[in-house]
Parts: sequence; C-alpha cells; structure tokens
Amino acid sequence: MSPVKKPEVVIIGRPNVGKSTLFNRLVGKKLALVDDQPGVTRDRRMGDANIAGLHFTIVDTAGWEDEDELSLPGRMRKQTEASLAGADAAVFVIDARAGLTPLDEEIARYLREQEVPVVVVANKAEGKGGEAGAMEAYALGLGEPLAMSAEHGEGIADLFGGLWPIIGAKAEEWEEANDIERAEYAAMDEDDRPSGPLKLAIVGRPNAGKSTLINRLLGEDRLLTGPEAGITRDSIAIDWEWTDPKSGETREIRLIDTAGMRKKKNVTEKLEKLSVADARRAVDFAEVVVLLLDATQGLEHQDLKIASLVLEEGRALMIAINKWDVAEDASKLFNGIRGALDDGLAQVRGLPLFAVSAKTGKGLDQMLSGAFEIRDAWSKRVSTSALNRWFDDALEANPPPAPGGKRIKLRYITQAGTRPPRFVIFGTRLELLPTSYERYLVNGIRAKLGFDAVPVRVTLKANKNPYAKD
Repeated sequence: MSPVKKPEVVIIGRPNVGKSTLFNRLVGKKLALVDDQPGVTRDRRMGDANIAGLHFTIVDTAGWEDEDELSLPGRMRKQTEASLAGADAAVFVIDARAGLTPLDEEIARYLREQEVPVVVVANKAEGKGGEAGAMEAYALGLGEPLAMSAEHGEGIADLFGGLWPIIGAKAEEWEEANDIERAEYAAMDEDDRPSGPLKLAIVGRPNAGKSTLINRLLGEDRLLTGPEAGITRDSIAIDWEWTDPKSGETREIRLIDTAGMRKKKNVTEKLEKLSVADARRAVDFAEVVVLLLDATQGLEHQDLKIASLVLEEGRALMIAINKWDVAEDASKLFNGIRGALDDGLAQVRGLPLFAVSAKTGKGLDQMLSGAFEIRDAWSKRVSTSALNRWFDDALEANPPPAPGGKRIKLRYITQAGTRPPRFVIFGTRLELLPTSYERYLVNGIRAKLGFDAVPVRVTLKANKNPYAKD
C-alpha cells in the first residue's frame, strides 16, 4: 500500500439529487444502488475515480436530512458529517430542476463552516429545464456552480476543472509513489510478492450484527447500525490493517459488509432485491466469507442456504456465532451448531467455527487469524509428483469399483488451478464411476493434502486416445 494517500473527495447533498448516480459515473461502474425513491444510500461507500487521468477516492454518502440525531435519518447524517473529516474536497450536489430548497441552504451553511474546499454541482441540468436552478446555486455562497447531468455524463470535464486546483498536486504525488511501488512489485521474484489484502466478506441474515462487528474491528462507528432490521443496503468495502496479537505482524484486509439475506419468498420489495443481489456479488468478489450467526437464534435453514451459496461460488467459508456474550448454555449451543453444519453441509465437513462477540471483541482476533489460514489453503498448489503419490495410495487403499464387471481405470491426477483448488482426474470408463467414490477422493484431497474445509472441484476427463488400452 502506497505511503502517499490518494486524495479523497466526498459527495454530499440532500436525498434524491443524484449523488449515487454521480458516484457510479465517476467510478465507471454501477457500484452504488440507485432507485427513484429517496434515502437509498445509508452508509459511506468508497470507489476509485478517474477523470482524464485525475485519480482520487470518491465517497458516496447518505442523503442529508433534518431529523432528530437518534433517528435513523439523523444517524445517517452523522455518518455523512464524519466522512468530511480528512477529506480533501467536497462535491455538493443540488437538483437543478427542483431549484434551491431550505435543506440545500442548511447544508451550504454547514459546509461554509468547514475547512474542506467545496465544488457545487447543479445536477440534472440537461436541456433547458435545469438552467434556472443552476443559476440559483450562486446564492449558496460556495463559488461558481457546475451544471451537470450525472445520468448522461454531461459536464464531467467541468468537474475536472473544478477539482484539479484543489487535489491535482496531491493526485500527481500519489500517482508517482504508486508507479514506484508497482515497479518494485514487478521486480520481485514471484514467490516473494505479497499476496495482497485479504478480501473478507461478512454475510448473514438481517440483524446478525454484521455492521456492528466491522465497527468493532475498526474501532470506530464507520457503518450505520441500530435496532432496525435491514439498515445495510449497499455492500461496503473498507480497507483496513490488522495487527496479529500473536506475531505482531500487520496485515492488510479489505472488509466487506453486506445486506442481510432473508428467505427469497420474504423478499418482495425491489430495493431489497437489489440489496441481496449486491450481497451476492460481494461474495463473488471475496476470497474468504464469514457467515455470521446470531447466538440468540441459533442455526436456521436460511443460514445453510447462504452457506451453500458461498460454497457454490467456490469461496472459502467460515462460520462465526455472534452475540456470544449473551448466549445461553454456550457449550451445548456450540456443539449443536457444529453437528448441524456437518449434517447440513456434508460436502464440506469441519468448517472453521468461531464464537465471537461484536460487543466485547471476544474471538475476533482468532477469527481473523483463521481467515488468513483458510485463504492459504484455498490458494495452495500441490506438486504433480506429491499429488500422484497420494493418488496411488488412495487407489491402493480403496480401488474403484467394477460395475457389471467393467473395470474403471483411473490413470493420474493434476491440479488445474487454485482459488478454489481444482483438480482433473484422467482415466477410462469414468462415466461409470459412482458419486460416492468421487466423494472419497475429494475427502482424501482435503484430509491428506492440507485443503481442510475449503471447496474442492474435481473434474473427470477421459483419455483423448480412443484406442488407449484399458
């Protein structure tokens, strides 16, 4: 990670002015959820923005609302205010079609009291409908407003012109440091190169404590939490450094918070469907996934469905039982969940299981240490010679069956890939090989070759030569 910090620009404004649309435009992909209803964004979301070579971190924030601080909108506003700490610039977005509102003026008063330089964007200014609103924005006292249409990509060059004088020098400094870092990385031997940040996603049902757990790890209220179910909507990725208390080593982690996944039949609203789809994409992006359970509710069928989804995607999976500080009959609960996991996920027995508490911090360091260990197993490659020595021993200990007197010949095995580990077995009459024998081989790979409880893929491939002898 470069010691020079990339400049950070925060998007701020009242609900439904197009902040997330502008965020998606600047990062070049639809990362933030966008919908016609106001208040879709609740947590801060960060992305890598690039305008004509000007690189910076862009931060999408919740819509600013004038509500009681203890209410959900009030807590969302506090998150937005916190995002300005350490920011290099703020982009204040108004709706040019609607014109200035009292809430816009309140936000402008707040921004004028801050030290962060502000660029005013009059969004939705395409056509003549937004001209008057864009002109009104001069009254905010924050400089010349930029007329834009985030949806259609109009005015991006003007935004470059507004941001360059503020963050241009810092962006160039970051790019120079980043070029040096990339050159040093390229010069390393492949075995000496760092493996990069651990991409760790936290998934589970609503109210399992996912955001609270991440806040505990970070040591700050970075994510919005509360008693309301389904607060998290977007999948939020946060780069963080964790110091292993045993070794003292500092390791990079990209933490990914996700929306709670309810039973499919209960998900009826469009916005919740978008949130769940976003959570599934986060699983696909992750290397290791922690399925967070609620100790007060135990293991439910929906938890097993989420676990199966993670394994089908080929991700390394761990289970953490949260709220352990209030668990009743803890030993019985732990053993019961252990047994139910082994029965319900028979394809991957022995998944790592941790008892944790987001409230007290119990078990979190052990969970993170386990996440690095399981990523190592998920990324492991076995030499062809060692693999085939094991293969020969496995065949000798338990030869494949001969259904109908027809001999199945398994010739050799090779590892085709990692992350997840993938193997190809070559032989003849493989279509006759029972599933139970395939399972025997997969379990042997896990137990004997150090792949533990990570998902393992095995493909059977017939010899190419049709005249090869059986």
